[in-house]
Amino acid sequence: MEESVGFGIGVVAGLFIIIVIGAIAGWLAGIVVKGSGLGLIGDIVVGIAGSVLAGWLLPVLGLPLPGGVLGVILASTAGAVVLLLLVRMVRRA
Repeated sequence: MEESVGFGIGVVAGLFIIIVIGAIAGWLAGIVVKGSGLGLIGDIVVGIAGSVLAGWLLPVLGLPLPGGVLGVILASTAGAVVLLLLVRMVRRA
């Protein structure tokens, strides 16, 4: 029983960290790509999606994934910037 309680707390903490890093990455991407902010929830979603994109794309391009929290935020921001640029292109089309 105790193991499941610790597992639950770990999952909740992990999700909280993902949301916070996604929010930071989305906010930074909104600043980099001026005029493309999608609001708080949209920025969080784009930041999380950007993190997933960067986690997949960087190794495919032969670039190592950065370590530490700052490296994860920077990689997530780069992925979110790519996504925001794609959203901007789709909106204009």
